[in-house]
Amino acid sequence: MTGMSIADLHDFMADAFPQVSADFTVESVEDAALVVRLNVGDRHLRPGGTVSGPSMFALADVAVYLAILSRLGPVALAVTTNCAIDFMRKPANGAPLRATARLLKLGRVLAVGDVLIHSEGVAAPVARASLTYSIPPTG
Repeated sequence: MTGMSIADLHDFMADAFPQVSADFTVESVEDAALVVRLNVGDRHLRPGGTVSGPSMFALADVAVYLAILSRLGPVALAVTTNCAIDFMRKPANGAPLRATARLLKLGRVLAVGDVLIHSEGVAAPVARASLTYSIPPTG
């Protein structure tokens, strides 16, 4: 299998996850990291105008999933098997969030990644997550 470009990842999300694909924009793909933006809308906000925890979890999950696909190609059935997320500070009100995902391990059956989430324009991270994915057998 070969990896996927930014355009390939956007097309894949639109086909496989049309219900949420417009929420996410891949900004960069490199060997070391993938950066994806959550296009924050009213449905992502909790009372007080800050981005909700479930929306930040979704961003972290999508970031690692897309990082895996960027390396392996369209493995639609790769699934999250574990996630731990630390919410460290309140995101800026209504500002887009950016997640930088780094794959720590990409094996035949498991992938492990770390994610840092930042509010646009703010240096300190708002959340950190560690995720493990199960990769289905090929062939």
